[in-house]
Amino acid sequence: QVQRVESGGGLVQAGGSLRLSCAASGRTFSNYAMGWFRQAPGKEREFVAAISWSGGSTNYADSVKGRFTISRDNAKNTVYLQMNSLKPDDTGVYYCAARTFTIDTMPSAYDYWGQGTQVTVSS
Repeated sequence: QVQRVESGGGLVQAGGSLRLSCAASGRTFSNYAMGWFRQAPGKEREFVAAISWSGGSTNYADSVKGRFTISRDNAKNTVYLQMNSLKPDDTGVYYCAARTFTIDTMPSAYDYWGQGTQVTVSS
Protein backbone atom coordinates (compact mmCIF):
# COMPACT_ATOMS: atom_id res chain seq x y z
CA GLN A 1 0.00 0.00 0.00
CA VAL A 2 2.84 2.39 0.87
CA GLN A 3 6.35 2.23 -0.55
CA ARG A 4 9.16 4.59 0.35
CA VAL A 5 12.47 4.86 -1.47
CA GLU A 6 15.54 6.54 0.01
CA SER A 7 18.25 8.20 -2.03
CA GLY A 8 21.22 10.50 -1.55
CA GLY A 9 23.61 8.27 0.37
CA GLY A 10 27.23 7.83 -0.54
CA LEU A 11 30.83 8.17 0.54
CA VAL A 12 31.94 11.45 2.06
CA GLN A 13 34.93 12.71 4.03
CA ALA A 14 34.59 13.82 7.62
CA GLY A 15 33.25 17.35 7.77
CA GLY A 16 31.33 16.97 4.53
CA SER A 17 27.61 17.03 3.83
CA LEU A 18 24.93 14.80 2.32
CA ARG A 19 21.23 15.28 1.71
CA LEU A 20 19.00 12.23 1.92
CA SER A 21 15.56 12.06 0.34
CA CYS A 22 12.69 9.67 0.93
CA ALA A 23 9.98 9.65 -1.72
CA ALA A 24 6.63 7.91 -1.42
CA SER A 25 4.89 5.80 -4.04
CA GLY A 26 1.65 3.90 -4.07
CA ARG A 27 -1.22 4.74 -1.73
CA THR A 28 0.14 7.47 0.51
CA PHE A 29 -1.35 10.02 2.87
CA SER A 30 0.14 13.37 3.75
CA ASN A 31 -0.65 13.11 7.47
CA TYR A 32 2.08 10.62 8.43
CA ALA A 33 4.72 11.41 10.98
CA MET A 34 8.11 10.59 9.46
CA GLY A 35 11.35 9.41 10.99
CA TRP A 36 14.92 8.70 10.01
CA PHE A 37 16.85 5.83 11.56
CA ARG A 38 20.29 4.37 10.98
CA GLN A 39 22.01 1.08 11.60
CA ALA A 40 25.71 0.30 11.69
CA PRO A 41 27.06 -3.26 11.21
CA GLY A 42 26.61 -5.31 14.36
CA LYS A 43 24.49 -2.66 16.06
CA GLU A 44 20.78 -2.13 16.58
CA ARG A 45 18.82 0.37 14.58
CA GLU A 46 18.86 3.78 16.26
CA PHE A 47 16.78 6.92 16.06
CA VAL A 48 18.14 9.91 14.17
CA ALA A 49 15.34 12.43 13.60
CA ALA A 50 11.57 12.70 13.25
CA ILE A 51 9.03 15.23 12.01
CA SER A 52 5.28 15.55 12.53
CA TRP A 53 2.73 15.33 9.72
CA SER A 54 2.44 19.12 9.59
CA GLY A 55 6.16 19.75 9.91
CA GLY A 56 5.52 21.80 13.04
CA SER A 57 7.32 19.47 15.44
CA THR A 58 10.74 17.85 15.14
CA ASN A 59 12.94 15.70 17.32
CA TYR A 60 16.63 14.81 17.01
CA ALA A 61 19.01 12.40 18.61
CA ASP A 62 21.52 14.20 20.81
CA SER A 63 24.36 12.91 18.66
CA VAL A 64 23.12 14.76 15.55
CA LYS A 65 21.49 17.84 17.04
CA GLY A 66 22.83 21.00 15.46
CA ARG A 67 24.28 19.11 12.48
CA PHE A 68 21.27 17.38 10.89
CA THR A 69 17.98 18.92 9.77
CA ILE A 70 14.82 17.00 8.92
CA SER A 71 12.18 18.57 6.69
CA ARG A 72 9.27 17.50 4.52
CA ASP A 73 7.34 18.57 1.46
CA ASN A 74 3.88 17.05 1.63
CA ALA A 75 3.00 18.22 -1.87
CA LYS A 76 5.80 15.98 -3.15
CA ASN A 77 5.28 13.22 -0.55
CA THR A 78 8.95 13.53 0.32
CA VAL A 79 10.96 13.86 3.52
CA TYR A 80 14.57 15.06 3.64
CA LEU A 81 17.53 14.75 5.96
CA GLN A 82 20.24 17.36 5.51
CA MET A 83 23.43 16.10 7.14
CA ASN A 84 26.28 18.54 7.76
CA SER A 85 29.60 18.24 9.55
CA LEU A 86 29.54 14.48 9.12
CA LYS A 87 31.62 12.29 11.40
CA PRO A 88 32.83 8.69 11.00
CA ASP A 89 30.34 7.69 13.73
CA ASP A 90 27.53 8.73 11.37
CA THR A 91 28.34 5.79 9.09
CA GLY A 92 25.51 3.33 8.58
CA VAL A 93 22.46 2.43 6.55
CA TYR A 94 19.84 5.17 6.80
CA TYR A 95 16.16 4.32 6.67
CA CYS A 96 13.08 6.48 6.44
CA ALA A 97 9.89 5.34 8.13
CA ALA A 98 6.29 6.48 8.50
CA ARG A 99 3.59 6.18 11.13
CA THR A 100 0.04 7.48 11.25
CA PHE A 101 0.21 9.06 14.69
CA THR A 102 2.69 11.31 16.49
CA ILE A 103 6.45 11.29 16.16
CA ASP A 104 8.35 8.62 18.05
CA THR A 105 11.95 7.58 18.65
CA MET A 106 11.39 3.81 18.65
CA PRO A 107 11.65 1.78 15.43
CA SER A 108 8.79 -0.50 16.53
CA ALA A 109 6.41 2.47 16.47
CA TYR A 110 6.70 2.90 12.71
CA ASP A 111 4.55 1.06 10.18
CA TYR A 112 6.24 1.63 6.82
CA TRP A 113 9.93 1.49 5.95
CA GLY A 114 12.15 2.21 3.00
CA GLN A 115 14.93 -0.10 1.85
CA GLY A 116 17.72 2.07 3.25
CA THR A 117 20.62 3.97 1.75
CA GLN A 118 24.26 3.57 2.74
CA VAL A 119 26.15 6.51 4.22
CA THR A 120 29.88 6.09 4.75
CA VAL A 121 31.99 8.80 6.37
CA SER A 122 35.76 8.41 6.15
CA SER A 123 38.27 9.87 8.59
